[in-house]
Amino acid sequence: MEKSAIDKAKKIFLSIFSGLDRQLALILLGLAGLGFIIFLSASQNTPVRFEDELRNLALSFAVMWIVSRIPPKWLEMAAVWIYGIGVALLIAVAVFGLIKKGARRWLNIGFVIQPSELMKIAMPLMLAWYFQKREGIQKSWDYGVAAIILGIPVLLIARQPDLGTALLVFAAGMYVIILAGLPWKWILPFVGIGAFGIILIIIFGNTICAHDVAWPFVHNYQKHRVCTLLDPSSDPLGKGFHTIQSMIAIGSGGFFGKGWFQGTQAHLEFIPEKHTDFVFAVFSEEFGLLGNLVLLALFFALIKRGLAISASAPNLFTRLLGASVTLIFFTYAFVNIGMVSGLLPVVGVPLPFISYGGTALVTLGFGAGILMSIHRHRRLVQS
Repeated sequence: MEKSAIDKAKKIFLSIFSGLDRQLALILLGLAGLGFIIFLSASQNTPVRFEDELRNLALSFAVMWIVSRIPPKWLEMAAVWIYGIGVALLIAVAVFGLIKKGARRWLNIGFVIQPSELMKIAMPLMLAWYFQKREGIQKSWDYGVAAIILGIPVLLIARQPDLGTALLVFAAGMYVIILAGLPWKWILPFVGIGAFGIILIIIFGNTICAHDVAWPFVHNYQKHRVCTLLDPSSDPLGKGFHTIQSMIAIGSGGFFGKGWFQGTQAHLEFIPEKHTDFVFAVFSEEFGLLGNLVLLALFFALIKRGLAISASAPNLFTRLLGASVTLIFFTYAFVNIGMVSGLLPVVGVPLPFISYGGTALVTLGFGAGILMSIHRHRRLVQS
């Protein structure tokens, strides 16, 4: 009787995970496991409970499983609708959204949602659909149309203001546009202008920041973030506090770390948002460089596997969509770690599957489900 129950449970388990890419699933489980371990420490003295994180992780993986069962052709058919609903929700946020901490980013539809998170998936879906439709007849002006498709939600999100999410949505769309064949002669001038601007900020940034002069097209708090990045010690107890304390936490971890639950910076409340945006600082302090190498190895494996799945995808839509979703994971990790390490300005970007979160974690699960779907249906999709 016991053997029969075990066999039945085994069949149910195998049926649930059948068709999933095993390598990708193991990598995600590894990241989620590390995320839950550090959450137990980082969430001390915060209002969130470990049951909340378990629920969010379960919901994220449930979304991944459901999306993995959806054929890419269905996603392609729904792309315009998903994008249209996302833009409509962003317009609704601009008109009567909820205001928290000076930003209008949320919408109450019986429960509170953040529509900008949807655009991180809707954007690559829409652009991949567009270039799939234009395959073989693609013209130069198609990139202009793509830029309009990309620009509308990015501007709406930036107005909330939510620069971090706007940059992520912009990056998600640009990955598709570049992979669709955007000529390098159009890319390099923007790269050159960006590099020139960064050099000017590095050389003259401190001088400009020393004078209380408004920057064009930039909110004051965004200007302060750049100035804090250049010299956190200019306001050590104010705007530079977050960066200074997170860098102290990372450095104090040494090679092996101080040990689980032994991080002084985190548990003495020096690290802000320690279970969300700055969780990498807590992880570094408690697990040290060795733990960071394991974490980075898992992210590298995630990017490598995602690109491998995309490379073997059978048509342009799935190749563009899979690669852009994979590079979104890279962007999340790169921006968050750079921000916490003092290499990039502080923006609200979580560390994938490590930071505590609700909507963002579900969005990541949706993206992982897309990769699973492309792998699962790769022989069924016609070029």
